[in-house]
Amino acid sequence: MATSPSDPSPEELAAIVAAVEMAWPRPVVAVSNDASAPPAWRFSGRWWVAPVAARRARPFSW
Repeated sequence: MATSPSDPSPEELAAIVAAVEMAWPRPVVAVSNDASAPPAWRFSGRWWVAPVAARRARPFSW
C-alpha cells in the first residue's frame, strides 16, 4: 500500500485513535434499583387537599 506524505505514521495513528477513544462519550444506562423512593412531588398533607369545610375556621365557644 502506497502512503502519501499526509498519511499519519502508525505511532501517530495510534495516538489519534487513543485520543478519540478517551474523548468520545460512551453511552451509559442509569438504572435505579430504589423502588421505595417517594415521588418528588406529593399533594398529601397540603392545606389545599382538605375539604373546604374542614379548612374553615371554627367559631369560638364562650
